[in-house]
Amino acid sequence: MHSDVILKGLVPEDIYVGTALISMYAKCGAFEEANIVFHNIPKALLSVVSWNALISGYSQHGFGNEALVIFKEMRKHRVLPNTVTFTCALKACGSTGSLRTGEEIHAEVTKQGLLEKNIILGNALVDMYAKCGLLRKAQEIFDQLPVRDVISWSVLITGYAHHGLGGEALKCFDQMRDEGISPDSVTFICVLKSCGCVGSLELGEEIHDEVRKQGLLEKNVVLGTALVDMYVKCGEFMKAEKVFEELPTQSVGSWSALISGYDHHGLGYEALKCFQKMQDKGIAPDAVTFICIFKACANMGSLQMGQEIHAEVCKQGLIERNLVLANTLVDMYTKCGVLKKAREVFEVLPMRDVVSWNVLISGYAQLGQIKKVFYLLCKMMAEGIMPSLVSFLLLLTACSHAGLVKEGQLVFKEMGSTYSLTPVSEHYACMVDLFSRAGHFNQAMIMIGKVPSSERLTLCLAFLGACHKWINVDFGRWAFEQSVHLDGKCGAAYVCMRNIYSAVGMYAEANEIEVRRIKNKAWEDTRMFWVD
Repeated sequence: MHSDVILKGLVPEDIYVGTALISMYAKCGAFEEANIVFHNIPKALLSVVSWNALISGYSQHGFGNEALVIFKEMRKHRVLPNTVTFTCALKACGSTGSLRTGEEIHAEVTKQGLLEKNIILGNALVDMYAKCGLLRKAQEIFDQLPVRDVISWSVLITGYAHHGLGGEALKCFDQMRDEGISPDSVTFICVLKSCGCVGSLELGEEIHDEVRKQGLLEKNVVLGTALVDMYVKCGEFMKAEKVFEELPTQSVGSWSALISGYDHHGLGYEALKCFQKMQDKGIAPDAVTFICIFKACANMGSLQMGQEIHAEVCKQGLIERNLVLANTLVDMYTKCGVLKKAREVFEVLPMRDVVSWNVLISGYAQLGQIKKVFYLLCKMMAEGIMPSLVSFLLLLTACSHAGLVKEGQLVFKEMGSTYSLTPVSEHYACMVDLFSRAGHFNQAMIMIGKVPSSERLTLCLAFLGACHKWINVDFGRWAFEQSVHLDGKCGAAYVCMRNIYSAVGMYAEANEIEVRRIKNKAWEDTRMFWVD
C-alpha cells in the first residue's frame, strides 16, 4: 500500500496519508520506516496528529526515552500538544521515571484546565506519579478527578501493589467496590498481587470465586498466573498447583510464578524440581525464570546447578540484555561464597548500576573484608554512580561487625552532609549496634532518641542485647523499660532482663521480672537481638 501511495505521488503532499503511514509503521514497531516517512514530510506541513503518531508508537512499544525526545522536538517546532500528546508523553515519563518532565506536563495540563474534561489524561497523570514512586501525589490527583472509572482505580491499585504497599492497594479495592465500580481483569490481577504480598488468603479466594463465575480464567492466562502467584505466596501450594493444572495454557509466566513461590518460602529443592519439569515439557525459560532459579540456587548454596544455568544463560546472550538477571547472577555467586567468580561476572557486565555494586559490596562485607568494601565504594563513585541508602547500610553493617566506631560515625555523617540522603530506621539500628558492640552506651541511647517511637522497639532490643553481653544493669534496665513500654508482651525483653539480673546475682529482681512476664502473658518470641 505504501508503494501504491508513492506511485500515486500522494506523499509528502498529502499530510493525511503521510500521517496514516507513520501511525501504521509506529504501531507495527517499524520505527526506522516511520521516521523516514516522518522526516520526508516538510516540517511546516506536520500536524499535531503526525507528531502524536510517532510519540504514541514509541510509548506503546516501551521506548519511553525516544518518545520524550520526539515530544521535546515537537515543542521546539512550536507545535501545540493536545490531550493525546500529553497522555502519551505522561506514559513515557512513567516508564522511564522522568519525574521532572512529568511535573512540567502536569503544570501545563492544569493551566489549560484539561483535567476537568478528560478522564484518560487524569488516569495517565495518576499512573505517571505512581510509577515514579510518588504515591501520595498520585492519590492526591486521583482524589481530585471529577469522574473515576475502573481504569482510574486500577491505575492507583497497580501503583500501590507495584511498590509493595499491598495493604493500601486492598483499601483502594474496598473503596472502589463501595463506590459501585465493578473491577475488570486488570484490577483483579493487581489485587491478587497485593493479596500475595500481605498474605490476605481470604480475599484472594473470594476473587478466585468471582473470576471463576465470570469465566475469566478461560481467556486470560495473566489472570491465571496472578492466581497461582497469590496462592504460592500465601503458602497454599496445593491450591496453587490445582489452579496451575487447570490453566488452559501454561505459559512461561505461570511456571515462573510457581518457581518463584517455592523459592519465596525457602523451598529451593521444589523450585529446582519445578524448573526441571518445565524444561521437560518443552517450555523455554525466560529471564524472569532464570532470575527465580538463581535466587533459589543462592538460598540453597547450590553452586553446581547455578553454574550450569549460568552457562545456559550465556548461550542465549541474556546477561548482556538484562541487568536484573546479571545482578542476580552476581548475587548468587556471592551468596555461594565464590567471590572470585562473582567479581569475574561483574567485571564483564556491559552496564552496571548501583544495585550491581551493592551486590558485590555485600559479598565482601559478609566476609568481613572491610578494606575491599571501601575500595569498591570509591571505585563505584569514580565510575559516576552515587551510593544509595542500601550502599550505606552495607557500609555501616561492615563497620559494626569490624568494630570500626570512628569510621562508622564518619560514614553516617557523610550520608546527609555529602550525599543528601536521609537515614531510615535501619541505618539508626546499625549505629545502635555499632555503639553497643563497642560498649558506648550513651551514644547508642542518643541514636535511639532520634528515631520515631513507633520504630524504636528493634533498636531498644538491640541495645538490651548489648547490655546483656556487657552485663550492664543500669543501661539494661533503661532499655528494658523502654521496650516493654513500646510492647508490653515482648517476651524477648523480659527474658534478656531476667538474664542480666541473674548474671550479677540479683535473683530477687530476676524473679520479679519473671512474675511480670507471666502476668503480662509475654511469652518468648522469635525476635532476635542485633548484638549476639
